[in-house]
Amino acid sequence: MSSNPLLQFVTFSSAVEATFWHTLSTRKIDLYKLDDTSHDILGYYSTGRTVISQHATEANISMPAHLCLGTGAFDDANAESFSRLPPFSYPSIGKIKNTNTIEDFKSLDKTSLFKEITEQIWQDIISGEAIKNPCLITRFLLVTFADLKKYKYHYWFGFPALLTEPPWSVAENGQIKSIGDSWESNEIESFRENYDLFRQKQSGANAGFFLVRKSSNNEVMIGSLSEWDTFFESCNDNERIVGFADPSSLPMNPGWPLRNLLVLLQRHWNVHKIKVLCYREIPGKKDISQTRILTVEIPETTSISDKCPKSVGWEKNPQGKLGPRSADLAPLMDPTKLADTSVDLNLKLMRWRIVPDLQLEKIRETKCLLLGAGTLGCYVARCLLGWGVRHITFVDNARVSFSNPIRQPLFFFEDCLEGGKPKAQTAAENLKKVYPGVITEGHDISIPMPGHPITSESKVRSDVEKISQLVESHDVVFLLMDSRESRWLPTMLGASMRKLVINTALGFDTYVVMRHGVKDLHAASKTTNAYSSKMPKVEHLGCYFCNDIVAPADSLKDRTLDQQCTVTRPGLSAIAGAYAVELMVSVLHHEKGPAAPADTNNDDLSSATSTPLGIIPHQIRGFLTNFNNMLIIGQAYDKCTACSDKILEEYKINGYEFLKRVFDSSTYLEELTGLAKLHQESEAAGDFDWDEEDTEL
Repeated sequence: MSSNPLLQFVTFSSAVEATFWHTLSTRKIDLYKLDDTSHDILGYYSTGRTVISQHATEANISMPAHLCLGTGAFDDANAESFSRLPPFSYPSIGKIKNTNTIEDFKSLDKTSLFKEITEQIWQDIISGEAIKNPCLITRFLLVTFADLKKYKYHYWFGFPALLTEPPWSVAENGQIKSIGDSWESNEIESFRENYDLFRQKQSGANAGFFLVRKSSNNEVMIGSLSEWDTFFESCNDNERIVGFADPSSLPMNPGWPLRNLLVLLQRHWNVHKIKVLCYREIPGKKDISQTRILTVEIPETTSISDKCPKSVGWEKNPQGKLGPRSADLAPLMDPTKLADTSVDLNLKLMRWRIVPDLQLEKIRETKCLLLGAGTLGCYVARCLLGWGVRHITFVDNARVSFSNPIRQPLFFFEDCLEGGKPKAQTAAENLKKVYPGVITEGHDISIPMPGHPITSESKVRSDVEKISQLVESHDVVFLLMDSRESRWLPTMLGASMRKLVINTALGFDTYVVMRHGVKDLHAASKTTNAYSSKMPKVEHLGCYFCNDIVAPADSLKDRTLDQQCTVTRPGLSAIAGAYAVELMVSVLHHEKGPAAPADTNNDDLSSATSTPLGIIPHQIRGFLTNFNNMLIIGQAYDKCTACSDKILEEYKINGYEFLKRVFDSSTYLEELTGLAKLHQESEAAGDFDWDEEDTEL
């Protein structure tokens, strides 16, 4: 035996598709989070083949023995997932250990993990499970670290192969022949046809390892490993052939799966010499001419104890040394897609530890209408992007002026030239430059206002229709305009359509951020709100106009320069805009949505709150003078000029004709709601004469 050369094997070479790394990233963010325990994965390999050169001056190309990971790698290892593997491929079950940091990846006890997989293979051999499911002897290990900010992946594969002492050698002076040199053509065809039938009948787990024998009529029969005793019952030892799907393409070296297969044969059937068929095919061409046949042997005195043998199989890096590899996908990714996944990264990380119940999908799909594309509109839009909102629409009829870019972060100096670009459209265009994945548009619309007589009926009617359509097609409406009366129409429309309306108004160093109340249609039903004890008895929260006893009127006349401009402390808009967006996000997390009751100030930070993000106030009134906020709750007013039942009913019945009277008259709203009568009664009470000499109480 000493003259026989040692049997040398071709190890697996990993081939990881980009889709695998994308799936791993998604599972890390959405499923695994900080969980770094091992998980099952499913790989596959195909038989090796050599590409024959068509030119005498060119060498043949031997394809690597790839073990592949693709999109379905995280599917459960069962017959259904095996059936979804690429045609003419064979499954290999593995474990992936994904670490949380690069330091963990470097310091990880990889030897212990490799030993665990080795012992699993050995236990499958000892128990006989590997005879029933031979793919278990091709188990592998993958250790990874995914740098999700840079889209760089560090990884190291281990393909455990059990060692035998002494090693196997190639009998017959090392002869390894092609199937064409060993068998007759009719035997080759019989084998090919019967193996195809065997592969169709067997599950994917069993087709990669099989038994072969020739019958008396030269037909080549195929059987599974579990049929060993009956299949070879009438055969001599030298007539027994064991076959395997060979991923190697080298003519003198079989692939890695043969190592563990030989250990299995020796352990269960005391095999010391066996003929091996290394099955190789060209997929789809019925060509198995590259299949190799050899006889391997080991001294008959060799035995295998119950103790798990040593193993080898760590993959080498591109430099040919034992060490990890890396895959950098950032240059290969579409920049827009890269931005899309990066935008959501920080948000999804919130769900790892801080807010597991964060409803990012709901926030993402919320359609937001921003009425006003000035300082507030710009800051609100940027904050909405930060929360992952993808649908943002601007409405404004102004143009970008030279004073805007320093205060309004969606505009630049170039936008001011030649009279200035339209604000709404420009804000939308520049928002897309910040994040191309946002769905945004701008509308140049003037909002008709109470007390501002109509000068062009067709234009006003058109503007009203456009605004109504926009309010109806969006989920949240932000009121970010300069004047009080410009907020009336969207307030009334929002109340009529039961939309979430967020109103933000600024003073020099003060601000108010509030949500307009929406009547709870199920108020009588029993609710379980851990924070209900903190709530005052308010049945229906008010809107921006509910505290007024006068109707909105033309406030734009006779204003000085400082009154025409928004004169506020520069940081005020960013603060108020952020509060407006945060208020919206909190409301979206309440079970009642826009109809959520108002919370008061929560001094006990350990107590339960009405949403995962905390309390939901009605109004936030802020004062930069002393850096203080007040949370205020306001009741809906039955004589409100914007949201009272009388106003909504009149709009429902008369539509545009009602709006026309509101725009043309500064007193109509007060007359309709009863405020005018209230004023008269107040004035009458003011005319009462007190008798100063009357000392009675």
